[in-house]
Amino acid sequence: MRFNRRENQIGRHTKRWGRHDGVHALPLSLPYGTGPLERGPRILLQAVIEPGDRTREGQLVRAVAIPWFSIVRRFRESPDLIYELDWRKWEEMIAGAYKAQGFDVILTPRSNDKGRDVIASSQGLGSIRFVEQVRAYGPNHLVTADDVRAMVGVLSLEGNVSKGIVTTTSEFAPGVAQDENIKRLMPYRLELKPRDALLKWLIDISEKR
Repeated sequence: MRFNRRENQIGRHTKRWGRHDGVHALPLSLPYGTGPLERGPRILLQAVIEPGDRTREGQLVRAVAIPWFSIVRRFRESPDLIYELDWRKWEEMIAGAYKAQGFDVILTPRSNDKGRDVIASSQGLGSIRFVEQVRAYGPNHLVTADDVRAMVGVLSLEGNVSKGIVTTTSEFAPGVAQDENIKRLMPYRLELKPRDALLKWLIDISEKR
């Protein structure tokens, strides 16, 4: 991911921070009370998943960490806190949600992810494999049809995928769901999950646990 960076002096140390598509991107070592997260809960900076072994596709998720549930509770109380998480933390939040549902989960690398941020699979009564793209955008940055077509491309290349999901902290641009190449895949092969649906999904999973 590419950031526009600028220096931010904190005490005797120099930290670097920027924005990614309207979302603050801060190093997890940034002290609480400095920078744009100072109004948010300290828990936003804590680990939300417990990593497991590495595979050729990415990092296995061994378990959901307690802060995952605390962050979701914060979202329920103050939905705009969703914009305080950077893009990688959002990928971890989504990975944690699938793990909490009992899926086997892989968090893909920060780069060269082949259009997949999270892979969730289940070998129960039937083999299920979801691939998800996470668009951590600010409220005024809409997900375009081209963004969604990138997931359609993933589905066309990977025959073992049950469904592709595009999730965003924002909304989808008008007309995206009516695009013929997108509409024909919904809802069984392709799902679009905007901000409100995302929040409801996370809250429902948290409450069930």
